[in-house]
Amino acid sequence: MDYTTNFPLIRSPNVHVSHFRLVSVTAHAYNHFTMNKLSNAKRTQVVAALVEGASMLAVSRMTGVAKNTVSKLLADIGEACAAYQDKAFRNLKCKRIQCDEIWSFVGMKQKNVPDDQRYDFGFGDVYTWVAIDADTKLVPCWHLGRRDAHAAMAFITDLSERLANRVQLTTDGHRPYLSAVEEAFGADIDYAMLVKLYKGGNVDDTRYSPAECIGYHKEPISGNPDMDHVSTSYVERQNLTMRMSIRRFTRLTNAFSKRVENHMHAVALHYMHYNFVRIHKSLRMTPAMAAGVTEHLWEIEDIVRLLD
Repeated sequence: MDYTTNFPLIRSPNVHVSHFRLVSVTAHAYNHFTMNKLSNAKRTQVVAALVEGASMLAVSRMTGVAKNTVSKLLADIGEACAAYQDKAFRNLKCKRIQCDEIWSFVGMKQKNVPDDQRYDFGFGDVYTWVAIDADTKLVPCWHLGRRDAHAAMAFITDLSERLANRVQLTTDGHRPYLSAVEEAFGADIDYAMLVKLYKGGNVDDTRYSPAECIGYHKEPISGNPDMDHVSTSYVERQNLTMRMSIRRFTRLTNAFSKRVENHMHAVALHYMHYNFVRIHKSLRMTPAMAAGVTEHLWEIEDIVRLLD
């Protein structure tokens, strides 16, 4: 683009060439600044496209905002959303919590990660650990990490610090949950596992089509869980919502995250929109309203105002 065309510059014989170049550079800097200093209306337009599952390139094409500016806005809004939800989701009066992990990858598939980066988080497999309130559909916390005991401990500990009372907890049969729940909650929880049985053995998380589920059984672990409410259906449905609403989670595309930081920002923005803006059909209100975290319906403009 010729940035000098945006200014009424007339190159007359009396204007020295070096002066013309200086004014041209000034014009370039001015336009670069104004392009990155987006108005709230333009920010809202970008964020609205992101939360509907558009990629950053698609958002750039639709809104006319440079891709780097979209990336910078995602980072800023993601940090703001994570900080706000971390502060707002405290002393929650949940009764039934379901937890699960959803697979994705950053940069490359795990099998393609170089040996010198194989043990560095942010390359290859990245799991999003998610908790959901079965009654209000609120997602009170999430954690991005590996699918190991360290991530399970960090996730469950964070969950325990947000609850105001004893809850019934259901997870799948992933074994690291056992020690994490015992360490974080002690005996102050009603906990059960829903263990699914798959044809051909345990399901591979990186499969693009799930193995055939041939049955399941419920295992009470601690406390006195109501076995009629031992289920992971809501959190598994939330996994589908993530894959449909976050472009980076779409399988068999080149839309995967290239940097783990942007991956985290996208998840934080998604849950801000899911918890505060998106009306849940069965509740006829947002999960945050149902949980008593807020009394009014948020708009995307309200999310953008968090930047201020």
